[in-house]
Amino acid sequence: MAEVKLSSKNQIVIPREAREKLGLKPGDKLLIGVAGKHLTVIKKPKNFVKALEELNIGPYGDDYISKERASWDR
Repeated sequence: MAEVKLSSKNQIVIPREAREKLGLKPGDKLLIGVAGKHLTVIKKPKNFVKALEELNIGPYGDDYISKERASWDR
């Protein structure tokens, strides 16, 4: 975690380490989300469908959600 300061123009600089980990380059678009008093910044996916599909893979394997849903019908 890094500390940043809000400028007089309401701008922040994203620290180099964070930019490198996210693969951010000049011109990339970011999405900002606010939940309560928390701010979330993520790189805007070029393809939202592909990004959502990648979320299902996770540590549990490709068919985890399907198996869980199937167990609800019992």
